[in-house]
Amino acid sequence: MTRRTGIALVAFLAAGITAPALGAGQRSSGLSSLPATGTVDPRFLSYNIEMAEVTGGNFWKPYSAPPAGGPKAYRGPIDLDSAKLRHLAAALAPAYVRYSGTWANATWFADAEAAPAKAPAGFDTVLTRQQWRSAVSFAKASDAKIVTSFASSLGTRDAAGVWQTDTAARWLAYTRQIGGTIAAAEFVNEPSVIQLTQPPKGYTPEDYRRDYARFVGWIRKASPQTLIVAPGTAELAEPARSIMRKSQTVWENEQLLALDSPKPDVFSFHFYSAISLRCGGAMMGSALAKATSPALLDSVDAAIALVTHDRDRLAPGKPIWNTESAEGACGGNPWAATFADSFRFVDTLGRSARQGVRVFMHNTLAASDYALLDEKDFSPRPNYWAAVLWKRTMGTTVLAPPVTPSPEFRVYAHCLPGKKGGVGLAAVNVGDTPQEIAVGPRAQAWVLTAPAIDSKALSVNGQAPSLATNGSLAGLDAVPVAGSLTVPGKGIVFVAVAGAGNRACR
Repeated sequence: MTRRTGIALVAFLAAGITAPALGAGQRSSGLSSLPATGTVDPRFLSYNIEMAEVTGGNFWKPYSAPPAGGPKAYRGPIDLDSAKLRHLAAALAPAYVRYSGTWANATWFADAEAAPAKAPAGFDTVLTRQQWRSAVSFAKASDAKIVTSFASSLGTRDAAGVWQTDTAARWLAYTRQIGGTIAAAEFVNEPSVIQLTQPPKGYTPEDYRRDYARFVGWIRKASPQTLIVAPGTAELAEPARSIMRKSQTVWENEQLLALDSPKPDVFSFHFYSAISLRCGGAMMGSALAKATSPALLDSVDAAIALVTHDRDRLAPGKPIWNTESAEGACGGNPWAATFADSFRFVDTLGRSARQGVRVFMHNTLAASDYALLDEKDFSPRPNYWAAVLWKRTMGTTVLAPPVTPSPEFRVYAHCLPGKKGGVGLAAVNVGDTPQEIAVGPRAQAWVLTAPAIDSKALSVNGQAPSLATNGSLAGLDAVPVAGSLTVPGKGIVFVAVAGAGNRACR
């Protein structure tokens, strides 16, 4: 036994995984011939920081909190100056950080160092200069380009209910003054659920398209480098999608963007695979037992197909971005913070990239159950470590995935970042039966397991990953493998095959 194979064997036994048989390294992996099928943005995997976090505001409260008063509660502003938060975010670079959410629809920017305690009439909250300086500084420190949306509540409108640019213009001017840049912007957050934008009484799709056109005309002149992102519709998996449309007014893409509307630079949508228990998710089938089901994992496909169809009609040729997505709407289910959701998370990244989504923004970085980090102390959750390993192994060129024997076993392939000819793999096994993937004569692997499906504790190759005192990430050492790799039942694996010799990756 060679020393290298011995190290791999020890590490894999520690993780409860079968090591490859000796001599298996002579087997061909087939990775060299996988064709390219598309590309994603270098900042493909990105994240949201809700405007309610920046200013302090009402957001989804913990399940442990008393139910009285509804599903939301006030929380103070997030500490965007935290060294720990910045170190953890920097490990996800390059990325986009989206400062938006429902709270942004009625946020007033106080363009003075002494901000009033209360927002003017027609707004719900105040964004101070100091808060925005921290947000811009955080983005720079984390190599995250800023994406945002603008206020649309009654305070932004004239007597006739027409949206005015003055509030947005003051905020944009101050951003430029402090050295910030808005890389991309939506007019408002989720205009498909129009009541959340706090529009005037009797507001119609025609009124919205008029205001959207005013926004486009203004920002094209005021900030020509800013990408216009639209329409930003909220999509849900069934049955939640149909239930939402029966219970409230929902405007579809063609109502928000007409053929004669100004064309956006990016065609966008939001997607949640479930509704959390906070908002009646139990009646719509949300359950831990379904968190790793192939049907739930596949549910994003219908949303991507619909959005792609509408993009082709309304903004042909424009890239598709999912600017807000997570396990469940309304803050996520309790298991969104556990290993159970990592299967959906990794699979959705792979499925989205394979189907032409150029950017995927997870909601959120550090607020509520679906966050990558715990909101109290920024401790990384399982999805955070999966995100880090995705960044390290899955590059911008998407490859045709290797064929797998079961819908419970999904493998995605991209070119390996920084290695010409290299291939990165992300494998998700939601079944109980171990599965094998061929990796060629030499590869490195990271095997993610947990003591229980709903555990917040995660092991990578048998070790607990962590943030070291110097700000670096620890416990993420790869193990060398050769030939084939056994992916355990209810396990996730990332693989880097630097010497794959893939022609599409050169």
